[in-house]
Parts: sequence; C-alpha cells; structure tokens
Amino acid sequence: MWGIIATWSMSLDSLITAGQKLDLENTAADTVVSAIKQVEDFPFYKSVGYGGLPNEEEEVELDAAFMDGNTLSIGAVGGIKDFANPVMIAQRLSQEKVNNFLVGAGAEKFASAHGFQRKNMLTQRAKKLYEQRIKELSKKLTPYTGHDTVGMVCLDNMGSMVSATSTSGLFMKKAGRVGDSPISGSGFYVDSQVGGATATGLGEDIMKGCLSYEIVRLIKEGKTPQEACDQAVFQLDEQLKNRRTEAGDLSVVAMGKDGQWGCATNIKDFSFVVATADSPEATVYVANAHGMQTRIEVASKQWLESYFAKRSGSN
Repeated sequence: MWGIIATWSMSLDSLITAGQKLDLENTAADTVVSAIKQVEDFPFYKSVGYGGLPNEEEEVELDAAFMDGNTLSIGAVGGIKDFANPVMIAQRLSQEKVNNFLVGAGAEKFASAHGFQRKNMLTQRAKKLYEQRIKELSKKLTPYTGHDTVGMVCLDNMGSMVSATSTSGLFMKKAGRVGDSPISGSGFYVDSQVGGATATGLGEDIMKGCLSYEIVRLIKEGKTPQEACDQAVFQLDEQLKNRRTEAGDLSVVAMGKDGQWGCATNIKDFSFVVATADSPEATVYVANAHGMQTRIEVASKQWLESYFAKRSGSN
C-alpha cells in the first residue's frame, strides 16, 4: 500500500508524478522531496520557493522541513535566502546527529558548504506585486491573509512514512519571521508506526496547538485520520476563539500507516490532493467546515480553473 497527500491544489502536478514513482517502488523520502521541489521550482506560485512573495524588506525568506517517520529524524531551515530548494537542504540536515534546525546566515553557510544551488529567488513578477502592495498600504505594512504552505505526508510500499514542508511564509512579514512550517509538531509530524500530518494557515495560531503532533497522537489513540483532523482543528479553533476572540486559518491533512487519510479546515474551500494505491489518479478535493466536522468533495473542473487562475495570476 502506498499513498501521498498534500496541501493545496498547487500540488496536483507533483502528485501525479509522485504517484507514478510510488507505484514503481520509489521511497517515500525521494518521492516527497522530488514532489515538493517541483512546487518550489514553479515560478507562478506566490507562497512557495522561486516566485514566493517577499518580506517587508523585499527579501524572499524561505522555511522548509523534512521528517523521516522510521527514525524520527528531522531537518529544518528557517529564513534562508537565495537558495533554490530549501526542502533538499532540510533533508540533508535530517542526516546530521545534531544541528538539525538552522536559520538565516547559518542555514545559508551550511547550504553553500554542501553544494546546494544558489539562486536569486525574487522574480520580477513578485517584485511587481511587492511594489503594488507598498502603494496600496502607503505607510503601514501588514501581512496579507494568504499563506499557502505546501506540506506533504507520504507512505511507500515498504511501510516507510515521510513528511515535508516548504513555504515563503507571509507576504510582507517581518524580516526573520518564522511560522509553523519548519517547526516539528506544529507544521508537520510523522511516525511510520502511526501516521503523519502537516498543516497550513496562520503559523502563529497553528503553533499554539502543536496541531500536527496532536493529530498523530490522536491517530495513535485509535482515531481515524479524519476523526483526528476534525478533533484537533475544531478544538483548537474553539479554544482560540474563547481565549483570544478569534482564530486564524487552520487547515491540516493527514495519513495513517495503512493509507487512510483525513483533512480538516476552518476556512472556506481549502483544497488538497491525494493519490493512493487504491486510487492512483491524483485527485483534488475541496474541504469546508460543517459544524465540528469537515465536508469534503471532489473539486470540479470549474473550481480548479478558478483556483489556478487566482493563485498563479498577476494579482
């Protein structure tokens, strides 16, 4: 049994390829890194990798993480600049005994020493959007509401599981800001003996509930991935509203060690992609909250066309 699940429709093309690789006995680690690299390299996605939108100082700072569910090894980078594929650097860091999470200049020095590709990650298109934003905001710079991290959980035919993430974070964020994406237990977590989860949304709120770890913990206690996602997301959403009057965007996907999967969200029309040995064609689903549960439907052709036009458009 193999399976892979990913946040957002932008993962569709990469999961088509990933499913083919898993069907040919590729490992979860190689498959996930290759799939996220494909998303990082596509210049028209404004929240991941090349073409990602910059911080308030017009610099693209990237966060990424990788976790091996067999060994629980973790590698992560935060606030790294001018490197093409932070997920590959995160995977390399997971092989180290110590110094597994590096940020800023330290992450860049490690990447240079290990031969990773340097690249100016600020595209002309992203620069134009930055300049438009400056004009719109005039004096006060505030982050926009979109934060579409690519996160994946993968199971291969050998029973190994991996999770990985990559993001450019909030547009107009403070220099040095790091969200949940590279934080173990918040943006991602995986245990091959149980399952894995990954999150996307407002990192500052996702971290308040250690959302990904909580889902894996609930699966370990006997919940299905869907039950675990619903319970973790809606309990955190309710807790944040009770204590802080509002909750930021919270969306998660998860997969169990048997290939069962789940998703939960507190936003409208959260999309995700799934491919499994039982249903090998990568399929985009759209999720919406319905009380304390998540209603999930296959995305229509019209919905997908609208999504990609919005996410990869000029504004």
